[in-house]
Amino acid sequence: MKIKDIRTDFINSLVEIYDHEEVLSFFYILSEEIISLRRVDVAIHLDRVLSEDEVSKFEDAKKRIINQEPIQYIIGNTHFYGLSFMVNKDVLIPRPETEELVDWILKDIQDVKDRLRVLDIGTGSGCIAISLAKKLPNAKVFAMDISDKAIDTARKNAKINEVDITFIHNDILNVQNLPHNFDVIVSNPPYVRELEKQEMKPNVLDNEPSQALFVSDHDPLIFYRKITELAKRNLKPEGVLYFEINQYLGTETKSMIESSGFNSVSLRKDIYDNERMIRARLN
Repeated sequence: MKIKDIRTDFINSLVEIYDHEEVLSFFYILSEEIISLRRVDVAIHLDRVLSEDEVSKFEDAKKRIINQEPIQYIIGNTHFYGLSFMVNKDVLIPRPETEELVDWILKDIQDVKDRLRVLDIGTGSGCIAISLAKKLPNAKVFAMDISDKAIDTARKNAKINEVDITFIHNDILNVQNLPHNFDVIVSNPPYVRELEKQEMKPNVLDNEPSQALFVSDHDPLIFYRKITELAKRNLKPEGVLYFEINQYLGTETKSMIESSGFNSVSLRKDIYDNERMIRARLN
């Protein structure tokens, strides 16, 4: 089977489920992974005959996409803030909105010359901690998660990206004291309420780890409240707390942080115009 034939079959099989451009993006991601051809290269190799193994890999990926499995899990990796990350069903797939949070932190501390101590709570794939460590080679970065499988994935990602992270396996809700005082504490904790499940696509709902996504409707700020309490005790005098937040609970989250004693709390929208990030300072 030639590349042009496998592409035609791939598009025809998926175009009724996904947008045409999205189907094409899936195909070209797989092309780079399976046959090492970028989108621009595929166009000039349409008559290349694929091996049986290559055809089988395309067919397997197509079936998994039809079953709503995310393309990132199928190929086993994704990109975040210019870095490559291994991903699997033990960790969330990093989102562009989270890149904005990393960018906000880095812009805030770009002129700081001191050796910073940074803690990422609920690290998952390690995308926040590793991106910060890569851009801040003099920082001492810690990353915590409740899932030992997530930490295992994050450790591998730290090795892939050649950064040194201190990993902590713990449930933040059971932590009484953090191990150090920090200049930066950042978290993208679970924040999707059960009532919001109906808004989610099956590829997320049926594949990504629910423990990293959902909170109960009756106490959706449980992680934010706990982390804010710990940050109040364990941030250095000029330290800063950053959160990625539920877009529907921006005002409530900001008010909770302010009531905990933080004097300067800023709410920021993401590229999609959703209230998505918070920065808080005690002084």
